[in-house]
Amino acid sequence: MSILIDILKQHHDDFLAAYQNQLSHESKRAIYAMLRCRTVQQGCSQWFCQRCQHDDRVPMSCGHRHCPQCQHTTTSDWLARQRSKLLPVHYFMATFTLPYQLRVIAQYHSDILYPMMFKIAASVLKDFAKRQHKRDIGFTAVLHTHNRQRDLHPHLHIIVPSGTYDQKKHQWHKGNCRYLFNEFALAKVWRARLIEAIAQHPNLRLPTKIPPHWVVDCRHIGYGLPALKYLSRYLYRGVLADKDIIRITDSNVTFRYQNGQDQRWKQRTLPVLKFLWLILQHVLPKGLQRVRDYGFLRGNARTLRRKIQLLFIPNLAPSLAESNVVRSKAFRLCPCCQHEMSCVGISRTR
Repeated sequence: MSILIDILKQHHDDFLAAYQNQLSHESKRAIYAMLRCRTVQQGCSQWFCQRCQHDDRVPMSCGHRHCPQCQHTTTSDWLARQRSKLLPVHYFMATFTLPYQLRVIAQYHSDILYPMMFKIAASVLKDFAKRQHKRDIGFTAVLHTHNRQRDLHPHLHIIVPSGTYDQKKHQWHKGNCRYLFNEFALAKVWRARLIEAIAQHPNLRLPTKIPPHWVVDCRHIGYGLPALKYLSRYLYRGVLADKDIIRITDSNVTFRYQNGQDQRWKQRTLPVLKFLWLILQHVLPKGLQRVRDYGFLRGNARTLRRKIQLLFIPNLAPSLAESNVVRSKAFRLCPCCQHEMSCVGISRTR
């Protein structure tokens, strides 16, 4: 069982008593799902081995996207799909950060603010590309809601291949491997457009003090795969891995994190209830898609993407062919003969 879920089970009643009014409906649903995950209350899958006739029943996972023990295959499938879209070109990662003063909006109106962040960041990159290259680009945006200390810190990581595609001439135009767009210009437009969108929304209110300078980091990351692997580690595996929870007492929880400045490991200790709130405040609103593809990387542009990939043959590795992607399926080995078992049914408690 996940250490986080074990802590939640032990302190569930006290946590609800302390944070009932601050929890969103989706946070409560996530708690309910995690408490039932891999228990008989969730139901059992029935497995049968055709070789030795062994029969087995296994408690089912909840499948909730915030459950730390459910999303391993989801992570693998996402990484496989993204690898199939990779091009043999240089990649950049642009990070659009929400300043501290606006994070209170994310805490209470995340269902409005997060889609707004996606829309505006995408529009900024598209407009810069059209102004500079007169052609469209493709990119993948991923929402992260926390920093290394797990505090609320919404930001978007956007992976952008260096280059553009001309559909009329069927040509790929190679980009500069050292430069994508000016960071300060990106940040200036990002700030102006997001402030304008918040001010115009009837349910949002801007804080009195807004910093004049925002941060957009844009850096070269090589050929893209290392950045994809970095993002996949945090995308579907929960906010905090079990291996990073290093000490638990009756009153406190201590976890480790890697400092972004010097890359050294540091520790943070919090009261148990505050620790649970720290993690559960990152539950996303229902229906919010935390990963979004744009341009020639979007889901319905597969034919266009294959045309672009064919331009790079023989440089394009066969393993990156999109047609080779196969969705992972659940399987179980027989504990008696190690033969693959078949799932023959599902039983649920009433």
